Amino acid sequence: IDINLTGTFDMIRIAATAMSRTEPLEGGERGAIVNMASVAAFDGQIGQAAYSASKGAVVGMTLPIARDLSVVGIRVNTVAPGLIDTPIYGEGEGSEAFKANLAKDVLFPKRLGFSDELASMVLELIGNSYMNAQTIRVDGGARLGPK
Repeated sequence: IDINLTGTFDMIRIAATAMSRTEPLEGGERGAIVNMASVAAFDGQIGQAAYSASKGAVVGMTLPIARDLSVVGIRVNTVAPGLIDTPIYGEGEGSEAFKANLAKDVLFPKRLGFSDELASMVLELIGNSYMNAQTIRVDGGARLGPK
């Protein structure tokens, strides 16, 4: 909770303070903040109560903070990644079998997401000046079960 929630809140506070002091772009925008949550905010599994609560809080603060910062021209969105293929899953034959098992819950494509797909959504939220106060799942349509 300290890192996922308090750390995110503090980052927003510090960044927004600095951003609010910059000259606005044409149209009044001073920038965008993109928070990172997780599908665990919506589909928390057994043993993930604290993690799910911390990520759910990030989702929950997106709209009110976007409202607060709109007066200074700062947009706030959140991305909730699902199963993204990162080194956390290990390497080698065993990890490939593990990842294939995880991918069975993904609707399509039947694989874990790639980091560049997640980054692409973050870039879209930064560049699209009409996206504000949203939480976007990047999860291939997967809904995780309780285990």
